[in-house]
Amino acid sequence: MTDHHQDDAISRSAADTPSSGFPPKEAILRGLRLYFEDLQRAGVQHLLMPVSSGVVGDWSGEPADSNAQREAATPSPGEAGPSTSADSASTLASEPVSPAMPKKQRAREAASRKEPPAESTAVPGTEQLSLLGGTGQGWQSVRLPEGKSREEILAELARQVAQCVRCPALVANRTQTVFGVGNPYAELVFIGEAPGYDEDVQGLPFVGRAGQLLTAMITNGMGMRREDVYICNILRCRPPNNRTPTREEAANCRPWLDATLAVIEPKFICCLGNVAAQNLLGTDLTIGRLRGKIWEYNGAKVVCTYHPAFLLRNPAMKREAWEDLKLLLQVMGRPIPRRSTPDA
Repeated sequence: MTDHHQDDAISRSAADTPSSGFPPKEAILRGLRLYFEDLQRAGVQHLLMPVSSGVVGDWSGEPADSNAQREAATPSPGEAGPSTSADSASTLASEPVSPAMPKKQRAREAASRKEPPAESTAVPGTEQLSLLGGTGQGWQSVRLPEGKSREEILAELARQVAQCVRCPALVANRTQTVFGVGNPYAELVFIGEAPGYDEDVQGLPFVGRAGQLLTAMITNGMGMRREDVYICNILRCRPPNNRTPTREEAANCRPWLDATLAVIEPKFICCLGNVAAQNLLGTDLTIGRLRGKIWEYNGAKVVCTYHPAFLLRNPAMKREAWEDLKLLLQVMGRPIPRRSTPDA
């Protein structure tokens, strides 16, 4: 609003002011109307007013309700943008905008008052990969009993897996399904590829020669007990001739894996080999490129290393696997045992 418009409005209000010093109601309303008409002519379309000022909210002549104003100012969960603190929100609501301030300048100042995004709490070097299927929540399609302990829920899942017929070739080849074994409250879960001959016979994961080496990696290499961790595979059935699982088979079995991890809620996961790492993290990167880094799965820190069966065929690679275990121990905040390799 220009200066001469302001002077005219003030002079018109002053002319109606009685000698008592209190202008009549009609003069006040007329002065306000002229004032806002002048603002409108000057191009001002919006004014931010303090909530507690008692100014009429909708210009209908009724007092504004403070609770209604607060609810109207609070976005719904679906509309909420970047979060701000209560103090900064009240500051933005109570600062009037100068009519002479250009719109672009107002936008720049409003943007400058926004709080910076919260700092990431992830472990330094953590990298995020999209999960297979885009969600990693396939467990939601699995029936999880309510009001049961983790042991009971996992036992129920194992019964459901035993009835699974999603992969005809695997169903025709299996002796029995192989679910998982270990501590249902474990912080660390080891995930392998698929059951082999011994696992198919006994119904337990990692009980053959590769399982013996894994036990040595856990006990000798990490200073932990096998019963302190949980061990499972990408597949719950043995592929014919121990061939590599297909992506379709891994996808069919993914709900059981996700359900298992949802029940245990591990803080750390160790993927053993290409198949486990690629399917859990939903990537085509080889184990050589996945090693030495910290990944994430639903909030759990993931470290990848070679499969024990590969180490049995390539003993020289045990030293590199030992480096992976030391990284895992570092992430877990555990001491590193005084051993050069996790040999059996």
